[in-house]
Amino acid sequence: MIKRIKKAAVIGSGIMGSGIAAHLANIGIPVLLLDIVPHELNDDEKKNGLSLSDKVVRNRIATSAIQSLTKQKPAPLTIQENSKLIEAGNLEDDLPNISEVDWVIEVVVENLDVKKKVFTEIDKYRKQGSIISSNTSGISVEAMAEGRSEDFRQHFLGTHFFNPPRYLKLLEVIPTKDTAEEVLSFMKKFGEDILGKGVVEAKDTPNFIANRIGTYGLLITVKEMLKSGYSVGEIDSVTGPLIGRPKSATFRTLDVVGLDTFAHVANNVYEQVEGKEKEVFEIPAFMSKMLDNNWLGSKSGQGFYKKEGKEILELNPATLEYEQRKTLQAQSIELAKQAKGASNKLKALFSSEDRAGSLLKSIIIPTLVYSAEMLGEIADDIVAIDRAMKWGFGWEQGPFELWDAVGVSKVLKEIENQGFIAPDWVLEMVAKGNESFYRNENGVLFYYKNGEYRQIIENPKTINLKTYKEVNGVIKKNSGASLIDLGDNVALLEFHSKSNAIGFDIIQMINYAIDEVEKNYKGLVIGNQGKNFCVGANLGMILMEAQDDNYFEIDLVIRQFQQAMMKLKYSQKPVVAAPFGMTLGGGAEICLPSSSIQASSETYMGLVEVGVGVIPGGGGNKELYIKHLSSMPQNVDFDLQSVANKVFEIIAMAKVSTSAAEARKNSFLNQHDNISINGDHLLYDAKQRVIELHDNGYLPPIRKKIPVVGETGYATMLLGAQSMHLSGFISDHDLKIAKKLAFVIAGGRVPFGTEVDEQYLLDLEREAFLSLVAEAKSQQRMQHMLLKGKPLRN
Repeated sequence: MIKRIKKAAVIGSGIMGSGIAAHLANIGIPVLLLDIVPHELNDDEKKNGLSLSDKVVRNRIATSAIQSLTKQKPAPLTIQENSKLIEAGNLEDDLPNISEVDWVIEVVVENLDVKKKVFTEIDKYRKQGSIISSNTSGISVEAMAEGRSEDFRQHFLGTHFFNPPRYLKLLEVIPTKDTAEEVLSFMKKFGEDILGKGVVEAKDTPNFIANRIGTYGLLITVKEMLKSGYSVGEIDSVTGPLIGRPKSATFRTLDVVGLDTFAHVANNVYEQVEGKEKEVFEIPAFMSKMLDNNWLGSKSGQGFYKKEGKEILELNPATLEYEQRKTLQAQSIELAKQAKGASNKLKALFSSEDRAGSLLKSIIIPTLVYSAEMLGEIADDIVAIDRAMKWGFGWEQGPFELWDAVGVSKVLKEIENQGFIAPDWVLEMVAKGNESFYRNENGVLFYYKNGEYRQIIENPKTINLKTYKEVNGVIKKNSGASLIDLGDNVALLEFHSKSNAIGFDIIQMINYAIDEVEKNYKGLVIGNQGKNFCVGANLGMILMEAQDDNYFEIDLVIRQFQQAMMKLKYSQKPVVAAPFGMTLGGGAEICLPSSSIQASSETYMGLVEVGVGVIPGGGGNKELYIKHLSSMPQNVDFDLQSVANKVFEIIAMAKVSTSAAEARKNSFLNQHDNISINGDHLLYDAKQRVIELHDNGYLPPIRKKIPVVGETGYATMLLGAQSMHLSGFISDHDLKIAKKLAFVIAGGRVPFGTEVDEQYLLDLEREAFLSLVAEAKSQQRMQHMLLKGKPLRN
């Protein structure tokens, strides 16, 4: 078999097929995207005098799919240039070209006969040893392989991506009885290390793991709503973040997925099971009427919700009319909101007998019982089921983790109260004196299987900081950050303030960490496992000091932050920043001067301070300018003004990258920085980067003077801003901020090409920040951001 995927082919260019092609292109794998030949010309083709024999017509379906990738939201491509790695073709002319690829992924219509015909053709042209897979969401993988050659069957399996493939973590891998063990092992490792997925092995059963459990849970919720008279909005107000589920909760999720897609998945199980299980998977009558009305959700403009003007209305399932959206009001909800962590919120709701508690128990208990009943049928162990639900449906806790969180005995009692019967294996587990499905012993996690606890074997690239700290403790900590010994003589600085916002506490820990690392470690990783790397400085603290006219205090904070960043930059030991998610303002300012950046592929980085009425104050303007200068060709004259203009534009427009790849385009990352596709491996990759830099004889950068564009460059930068102001695109205050920013990037009142030192630029930056923070309109912007979570344009 092949040892590496150098090129792939995707058969079927619909939303899923083109999305998978985009994901492969994002990681640098060229893709051949094939679809059927059109049966008739469209209007443009007729107008241009084309015929059905023209190649551009024959490839039209795949070509259109590639073009649409650059327009979709959320973006399937990390940068639009990746579309060049996808080559369009058709199944009649170009199928022989699959002989050049290492992996063929079938993503055609969910019809067994159609799929078997496609595989018959693929078998004719594929090269021996190439991997073939189907992205089916529930058709038998075993049945698809019937009649194929022995080499085909040995290299065939299901690879079920979740939509959209770039963003959703789960990849279910489904082997057949003939799939070679080495093929299965390769695809699981490839899926995790190269595709960046959370991989679970599933059985060849209807809808596999996540869709089987998830669809069951959704339909149980719908049926409880109808039975007990809850509204669509009331259900969603309880079944979202309150219980560790996504914000889209139940019905908003269905609107996003599309009711037609959901109905297809549900019917797939309905047609293949019997008895009470069949009853659950039957779509309720009102949902069938919604399908008839084409009320499919977001893609049709209305579903369970409908937007009228600025108001969002909810569907009344009894009348099929839209009404004002409701939320469930109950004391247990308020108690749950006060509790910290998903487990405690869940316990608060589960212990209540009010409408919220009753709802929760009525939908969770059947789902937990069903998950336990499915063990052995859909997956070999509880770990696969839990991970599938977390990675595929965004649950904070899988069914068995949730069961443990509430308490096994407590759940069993409620199972009895509701008239369900727990599976024998669960009762046997409890009868043996075991009170949980998982055990944590000195940081090593075990799970229950066949009467014993077995260790969960984690990928060594997966580092769990919470577990690590429980076992190894910390070197030093304060309210904002902790310094941790990460092993192999590498330390890690973890932020844990609210939103990981930067304040005095984090600045103090940065200084301490650099001192400690220079004495005792090979280097430092700056990273964490919060929701986002860092959303910026502590805006609330800055606003409070500004409103009290305490500018001396603000000046002190900015000076200390600038000094800490310089200390970080010129550390004698390498410092590697490991950003992910939102890396904004001060978060970006910590990354820019680091020795290297190891960024998660999904890193959204930007200097966004103008949105709150100021400019970057921790050295961000200077460092982004230097990064751009360093990206210029060496020993070649370049346009210094164009560099200044570009940096000015990025900061003035508060541009935030939509990926790490785009951050590289904007020079937040350079040739010394790397990207991790799998976010779970980010800290491991950053640690290896530290070791690599140290072992290769790392030396801090040499302090150099920086060429600036001076007064003439300042005037050039302002031209565009003044034009936008005259046209009414930016306000008076926007222009004031732009002038301050341009002055800092230009290097002040000096001649073009003057070389200045870093401290000079830092002083300009700090002065501009302090003058802007004193402005009433800037303070209004800060307050608006804190209250509304979005910028104010005043």
